[in-house]
Amino acid sequence: MKPGMTALIHYRLDRALESIEEAKLLPENGHLHSSVNRLYYACFYAVSGLLLTEELSSAKHSGTMALFERHWIKTEKVSRELGLLYRRLYNRRQKGDYDDLVTFLPADIET
Repeated sequence: MKPGMTALIHYRLDRALESIEEAKLLPENGHLHSSVNRLYYACFYAVSGLLLTEELSSAKHSGTMALFERHWIKTEKVSRELGLLYRRLYNRRQKGDYDDLVTFLPADIET
């Protein structure tokens, strides 16, 4: 593994945990869009850290998802359900950030 890679992996995992904590706090103040965003980023940071353990990365979010699916979901190192959760969070974050007139419900951040 390249020098500094372990520190970067730990940084990404710390960001994932921080994003989860943020996602928990935001709905209490009615910020469901932001909570959806933070849940996605928690997953993204964790997956990015996982990819780095095999010296893989992508400059694009869709590329990160594709690498995760190819190297962990299809090989069954990670359950298909977790892969589906990541994709669901990605799609919700895309809608929330780029589409107009999107409304999220509390159930959207509980699943």
